This record gives sequence, C-alpha cells and structure tokens, in this order.
Amino acid sequence: MLKAGVLGAGHLGKIHLRLLQQSEKYELVGFYDPDKENAQKVVAEFGYTYFETIEALVAAVDVVDIVTPTLSHYDCAVKAIINKKHIFIEKPIANTVEEAEAIIKLADEHRVKGQVGHVERFNPAFTAVKDNFNNPMFIEAHRLAEFNPRGTDVPVVLDLMIHDIDAILSVVNSKVKKVSSSGVSVISHSPDIANARLVFENGCVANLTASRISLKNMRKSRFFQRDAYISVDFLEKKVEVVKMKEAPETPGDFDMILQNAEGERKQIYFENPEIQANNAILDELESFADAINNNTTPIVSLHQGTEALRVAKQIIEAFNHN
Repeated sequence: MLKAGVLGAGHLGKIHLRLLQQSEKYELVGFYDPDKENAQKVVAEFGYTYFETIEALVAAVDVVDIVTPTLSHYDCAVKAIINKKHIFIEKPIANTVEEAEAIIKLADEHRVKGQVGHVERFNPAFTAVKDNFNNPMFIEAHRLAEFNPRGTDVPVVLDLMIHDIDAILSVVNSKVKKVSSSGVSVISHSPDIANARLVFENGCVANLTASRISLKNMRKSRFFQRDAYISVDFLEKKVEVVKMKEAPETPGDFDMILQNAEGERKQIYFENPEIQANNAILDELESFADAINNNTTPIVSLHQGTEALRVAKQIIEAFNHN
C-alpha cells in the first residue's frame, strides 16, 4: 500500500481524506491544513492524524494529495517533488501555465509521477462512451451551476469550464488553433458566465458555455462525428449514442431509414452502453496508485492538466479582445 497524505482539509480535502482511508491501495497517514482551528475540528470529528507542517507530512508519505487553493498548488507541488514524492494535484494544476510547466520539468528531473484531478474523465457516463469517439468535428458543452460563494475567487472558466476543456481535449486528436470568448461578471469580481469557441487544426469546432449563476444545474456535452451523435449527461450520468450505417437492401418494418439528396440511404440505430456506477474521485485516486505501482502514464497526466490550463487561460485572455 502506498502511504498518502493530504494537503488541505476543506470541503474537497475532507472527501479525499475519507476516500483514501477507505481505499485498499493507500494507507492514509494524515493531513496538513494551515487553518489550525479547522484542522482541530477535522481531527475531533474524524480522528485523522494532523501534521504541524507541510514538510513533516511530506517526509512521512509516498504520495502527496494536494487539495489546497489553486494559488498554493505550485509551492505545495515543489515541496513534494524535491523530496521525491508522487503528487496528485486538484484541478487546475496551477495558477499559471508557467508554474504548471515548471512542475512538469521538476517531476521529470526527480522521476516522480503526477496526476491532475480532472474528475469528469472518471464520470461513468463519459467512460461508458469513450470508445465511441472517432474524430468528433462539432462539440457543444453546457456546464451550469447554481450560485455558490465557494470558488468565486477565480473566473468561471477555471472553476467550471475547465472540466469540459479537459474532456474535449482528451477526445479531439488535434491542437487548438483559435480561441474566441466572452465573459460577464454578474455577482463576482471575475466572470460568472462565459462562452468560448475553440477551433482545432483539424477543423473541429467546440462551443462551451459555463455559468455559476444558473437557476438549475446542468452538465451536458454533445459530440457530432461522421455517422454518429453522442450525448453525455455528466450530472444525471446518462448517455445517448445514435449511429448510422448503410441501409439494408430490404429494411425491416421497424428499421429507421434516412435518404439524402443524392439518394444514399442510411439506417439509424441506437447503442446503449452500460453505465457502471462508481465513485469518480475514488477511481481517479486509485488509478493514480495503479500508475505508480505499474510504472505507467497516469490517465490525466501533468501534461494534459497543463494543456487544459493553457486553453482556459487563452479563453480568459480572449475576454479582453472582444
């Protein structure tokens, strides 16, 4: 079992602590949180071991799980890596692309592994259809959330949209060529609602909308590709896969047949991938343990986390140019 310690015992940090303690792939050693009052409450309620300093925690573990505010990700990662500890780091990987690239370089130098907490990659709806993606050329993503003061210290792009950015980058095998966007600050000092259009070198276009001032929650993406339409509902954990194939010479009474202007006939059929219920956060943490134990590349690598951040920053920069 890998010895793991958590930096940060806020809302998400407490979830990580609970799941690491449950996991059969980790031994939870303890946690560090700079807010001593909060730390004492966590100890009193759950009985986890509290470390007085980051350095003491890092020294006692194999894996450092960084669940602190984004501004501190870089400093925490450096302290772990220079002590040759593997790092799981919550999204976004860092506050700036430069910090993220420095983390990658340092991890390579010290030969440690890192994974970024883009949890939607482990959403059972997304994993159920990932083998169906084949060169999608148009994508629409909507991520709407009811207002919650937690997270409003960063733009909605880094808070919410980055989930969809990472998911899209993982299925489009091409580089982003052009970014345009608009964002509006309604209640926060940074944009609360944003729309972005990504154009890829292969011609794929992705439209993303994120809002944290919605009256209802929605996390849905739609992917269009040759002969297929794939819908992923990350919130309800449901999928739709509609495909087309050459129509048979003599269709059955219940076959759905379409004919285009050129006279080509296609048959529409539906696939129903099996969705396996899971705990996505536990799965991502345990997949990282597997990557360490088997010396394989983590499912969401530091490089991928950096690319998601790079595109997110380009979207934010484009706010000012429209």
